[in-house]
Amino acid sequence: MAFLMCHRLFHLIIFILQILKLESFHLSPLSQSILITMLPDKHNATSSVTSATDQSSLSSDSMSVCSYNSSASSNYEELVIAPHVGYKKVLVTGGAGFVGSSVAEALLARGDDVVIVDEMNDYYDVRMKENNLNRLRELYPEEKRLAIYRGDICDERLMLDLFERERPQWICHMAARAGVRPSIQDPYVYIHSNIVGTTLLMEMAHKFGVQNFVFASSSSVYGGSKSTYFSEEENVDNPVSPYAATKKACELLAYTYHHLYKLNVSGLRFFTVYGPRGRPDMAPFKFIDRISRGVEMQKFGDGTSSRDYTYISDIVDGVLRSIDRPYPYQVFNLGKGNGTSLNEFISIVEKHTGKRAVIRQLPDQPGDVPYTCASVEKAKVLLGYEAKVPFEEGIRRTVDWYRSAHGKEVIIEPETQANGLGRSPSCVEMPSIMSK
Repeated sequence: MAFLMCHRLFHLIIFILQILKLESFHLSPLSQSILITMLPDKHNATSSVTSATDQSSLSSDSMSVCSYNSSASSNYEELVIAPHVGYKKVLVTGGAGFVGSSVAEALLARGDDVVIVDEMNDYYDVRMKENNLNRLRELYPEEKRLAIYRGDICDERLMLDLFERERPQWICHMAARAGVRPSIQDPYVYIHSNIVGTTLLMEMAHKFGVQNFVFASSSSVYGGSKSTYFSEEENVDNPVSPYAATKKACELLAYTYHHLYKLNVSGLRFFTVYGPRGRPDMAPFKFIDRISRGVEMQKFGDGTSSRDYTYISDIVDGVLRSIDRPYPYQVFNLGKGNGTSLNEFISIVEKHTGKRAVIRQLPDQPGDVPYTCASVEKAKVLLGYEAKVPFEEGIRRTVDWYRSAHGKEVIIEPETQANGLGRSPSCVEMPSIMSK
């Protein structure tokens, strides 16, 4: 009888907390253990506590704020290492791309030397990548400060020559084939660029005594996760696209190289990076472009889906913090830590462009997840990372850049970007040097 009363009381507590939609709900470890021991199925009891916690972290409107486990924070604190300070020579792969060129600029600005290697593939308009390199070269004309190699990271002869000549001791591996849906159409190029390329780089890294190897993973590894917020502790063994599978494979290879050769490796799971000079196949660029010009845009689903959009300067800050901290092996989420619904996204772009969106309503895309939201507590504790730019402010800055860049020289057609599989096709003119 007592057991039955405790069982009912436990579920009543959970039910009341769900109704109240408390913004933060955590049973203490002691309370959890007492309640769990009273239930016949410990697994189900644990799931009930987690479910209540997850539900309570979702707000009733368009923003979903991630809640964190304080006990996990205390565990992370035991792992904290001091950052390396002083000069570095950093190899930045994919240094002509959006994130790579932004990281390279930040490294150079603080006094480090940078070696860039990029194959300049045509996933999106190569002229945008050329513009990024031209911009960096104008800012840093000295070859000693900035060396640029054009070639495939899978080219063993090229990479061996690069390492023997440059001797970088720090690697920031941002090169990859991006995109979920294009990877379904052509998985082989993703295996080549992402898995083969990363393996070759880690081989070079351990042979040349690299001090720290930081690489770009992706929030795509979480696939169809049902979690309210995505934690690095979550099992991600079920990727739902070849792209996600290659990123998960890179994380596994990274651990293997750490285990075999004591290579310091950190994988960074980026959550939807956006900002000035961003990729033309991504929603922030497309929405700003199409709403600004009054061109029809596609809206998939009812608009309640939510994404954790992260401004480029916050991502760059997280990458630099990771480079400076040679952890033996870690995986970090780099996101804003809260989500923005599609409806709010469109409303914010309308506000800052001063235009109304012309919307074509379409059903949900097959394979799309309802939301993404990064748990960033681990990165906060171990890296000192904390996103500073709210989504609306990031969109305002991106709109300002778009306006200053629009109508100049280079024609960018987002419907031809991402191998022709872009979500919201559009066409926009951009300047040949995106320096605004």
